[in-house]
Amino acid sequence: MISVVVPVLNEAENIHALITEIGMASAFSPIREIVYVDDGSTDDTLKCLRALMAEVPMLRVVHHDRPLGQSAAFQSGARAATQQLLVFMDGDLQNDPADIALLIGRYREKAAPGAKIAVLGQRAIRNDSGLRRISSVLANKLRAKVLSDGTRDTGCSLKMIRREDFLALPYFDHMHRFLPAMLLRNGVELAHVQVSHRARIHGRSKYGFWNRALVGAVDLMGAAWLIHRRLPTDYRPQEISKAEPQ
Repeated sequence: MISVVVPVLNEAENIHALITEIGMASAFSPIREIVYVDDGSTDDTLKCLRALMAEVPMLRVVHHDRPLGQSAAFQSGARAATQQLLVFMDGDLQNDPADIALLIGRYREKAAPGAKIAVLGQRAIRNDSGLRRISSVLANKLRAKVLSDGTRDTGCSLKMIRREDFLALPYFDHMHRFLPAMLLRNGVELAHVQVSHRARIHGRSKYGFWNRALVGAVDLMGAAWLIHRRLPTDYRPQEISKAEPQ
């Protein structure tokens, strides 16, 4: 069963349409709840969500009293979620909820009892400005070179991850940029599927070129440090009994 986690910051104009689309997707998939995380919005985001809670039984809302960032919103949503599988997606309507079915299909192909699998969406075509597309390509190439995570497009928020696997990850600011590498670090197998990417109609992006580039470069070094200092988990310590002969 699936919890859809949607972090939002000042996305009031997109909320009703996205919840409607997720509801339509739930008719053909095991989506049991929608967890919106309002990351300290200053527009009518929280007001819209409160109003829709009375109309949409599966909708739950978590609120930050100030903006804490996308990674914090992911973490709050995952903690609040009650289902075994999490689907993360953006709240700006650029991710298509109909593509959740593609993630589910890929997960079912790969999953075995007890298997640690995550399915990551990869945008086939980016409907963003030329500058954002170029900066994203360069950032993805640099990240892939440093972290060797085997993922072409980590910037696509549409991902399906087991809740227990997500909550076992190291938690730090901007960790959402490095989810594939962090999952691999913890022994989670990655599967990928191409998904659509729609043009933004309302609102504006919360990321610019320079804040992504400068902050991302610093975070990349920190993520690489963390990944390469992971302790091995493939050993089995043995306790020596007092009764054992020496």
